[in-house]
Amino acid sequence: MHPRTLNTANRAANFLGYFSLGLGALEAAAPDALGRTLGLERHTTLLRLYGVRELTAGAAILTQTTTPQWMWARVAGDAMDIATLALALGPQNTKRGNAAAALAAVVGITALDIWTAYQLTRQANDARQPLALRSPESAT
Repeated sequence: MHPRTLNTANRAANFLGYFSLGLGALEAAAPDALGRTLGLERHTTLLRLYGVRELTAGAAILTQTTTPQWMWARVAGDAMDIATLALALGPQNTKRGNAAAALAAVVGITALDIWTAYQLTRQANDARQPLALRSPESAT
């Protein structure tokens, strides 16, 4: 799709694809530092795996900008991230303030992921329908 023809959902997907690549690179390359920052020192292997997941999703989103499946995969990944960060909020974690800030950021990005995935799903469904049956708002 040419950049001038991208709609808001496609632009959001592109942003989220690049965001995934950046986050995934951090998680995959520096899980020890990230683990220390969040109080998840004992979970560096998990953080590295989350990084690989993000890199995969980011690359797929950027190469398939109109395909909603990878955006829904990001939403599923967000659920894992939320669960992991929620566990880091316990009183025994001296870095729980950092974990809480990270959790708030993930919740915010999850809202954008869900909106984008929904919009791309709607576009894909509209594209499968005959022109006469498409909803008027699908043109936006």
